[in-house]
Amino acid sequence: MRSDAIKKGLQKAPHRSLLRACGVTDEEMNKPFIGVANSFTSIVPGHIHLNEVTDAVKQGISEAGGVPFEFNTMAICDGISMGHEGMKYSLASREIIADTVESMAQAHQMDALVLIPTCDKVVPGMLMAAARLDIPSIVVTGGPMKPGEFKGKPVDFISVSEGVGAVSSGKMTEEELDELERCACPGAGSCAGLFTANTMACITEVLGMSLPYCATAHAVDAKKRQIARQSGAKIIELLDKNITPSKIMTQEAFENAIAADLALGGSSNTTLHIPAIASELEDKGVNITIDSFDEFSKKIPHITKLRPSGVHSLLDLDNAGGIPAVLKVIEDKINQDTLTCTGKTLGENIKDAEVADDEVIRPLSNPYSKAGGLAILKGNLAPRGSVVKVAGVNEDMKVHTGPAKVFDGEDECVNAIFNHEIKEGDVVVIRYEGPKGGPGMREMLNPTSAISGMGLKTVALITDGRFSGGTRGPCIGHISPEAMEKGPIAALKDGDIIKIDMNNGILETEVEDEELKKRLENVVMPDKKVKGWLSRYRKMASSADKGAVLR
Repeated sequence: MRSDAIKKGLQKAPHRSLLRACGVTDEEMNKPFIGVANSFTSIVPGHIHLNEVTDAVKQGISEAGGVPFEFNTMAICDGISMGHEGMKYSLASREIIADTVESMAQAHQMDALVLIPTCDKVVPGMLMAAARLDIPSIVVTGGPMKPGEFKGKPVDFISVSEGVGAVSSGKMTEEELDELERCACPGAGSCAGLFTANTMACITEVLGMSLPYCATAHAVDAKKRQIARQSGAKIIELLDKNITPSKIMTQEAFENAIAADLALGGSSNTTLHIPAIASELEDKGVNITIDSFDEFSKKIPHITKLRPSGVHSLLDLDNAGGIPAVLKVIEDKINQDTLTCTGKTLGENIKDAEVADDEVIRPLSNPYSKAGGLAILKGNLAPRGSVVKVAGVNEDMKVHTGPAKVFDGEDECVNAIFNHEIKEGDVVVIRYEGPKGGPGMREMLNPTSAISGMGLKTVALITDGRFSGGTRGPCIGHISPEAMEKGPIAALKDGDIIKIDMNNGILETEVEDEELKKRLENVVMPDKKVKGWLSRYRKMASSADKGAVLR
């Protein structure tokens, strides 16, 4: 065992002395040491219950013959950090989370890991660490929040964000917004729609890194604790069989994850996180790029329409059969031979899965659309690609041409929206918000929610930043190369005509190439001063089409 390096032999007497100080017994010295990465924090709703989940995991480990050692990682709430300087830290925290798990596992020579994340960047961060370390690992995602209820309708965090815009446009009173604010988020769990956290939990299950039904088992559901306890026991089995992440997260498993993501209509942030996780396995022959999503989008139908794209919640998806039921519908379009953390193949896991509600999970004969829920757009504004959650776009806005309203940052844009400077037909451009430009690639939930809440139906938004998983509408992000790398978006001016064609994967401006080139030669970058470790992130971060990983 790896842990023999800290507990076996004469020269390890000092190490054993310190372990004994932690309460380790003679008997336990002969058992495997299992690291339990708990991302509990009392300020993030998706993580406030994780101590209970962790206790269940540790119980399962002990019962199966292992010794659990709990340690913590950070967790940032995108909702609380949005709209101010804090959002610059969210995406970048993914790398620190991965580094923290790696550091703890290596420094203490843990034999295996159980990873317990919930929210947006914690799930991919922990998966990156698992791939990097390649020691037996299993993931227990914390689970969704139950939806709230307002005036007899289900609501969530995004409902409140859109409510701010509704108050500004006179469509809602401040008293109504106050009532909505108090009931939209009723307790523990990740926000109750198919936003980034829940999308990544679904991806984790499809990859084979968490047990079946884990992704949609809700935070307050006893089923979550049962799965946690089973996962604690399962990690001992994975260790005994030497089933490591690289044997589970293969090229075919990542392709399955992309297929499921497109079938679900998940968050556009997966086009950052899936390639980032895959990049840790390049030496194992895994190669996933933004173009992989484009390839699969043409052949994977969109079969669920969950919030914010539709009316259903993760609770509806769980009741309809969860991720196994989704995979059962598309079983002929995925590789069923991939190994999973159950020790069985994906096909064996979903063999008996059934769809309990064919409106929540539609059959292939009646999809919401024949193409997947994400689309990759390219053109002279995005030579290396951009992404849109097409599942959340009305049919009449999938093709749009309009004049640019250009802003050098999110804050400028938000002020203009609330000052009613944006008109129907405009294409809002927010630039210098990419991985280097932000730095940290802030999500644009404030402007997108304001546009939606104010009832602007024919306004599109393009950015080199990213969007919340809760964003809906014609919002195109991750434009690569970004403005800070002198991508073409840096050359745009107010009034330039922009053409969006999601059906054919096009994002371009009518400005001639020669004129764009001339403008780029004269671009003066904004002086966006950065303090602390974000200055290192700016220097090392790759572009969005490469997953915004550090190079």
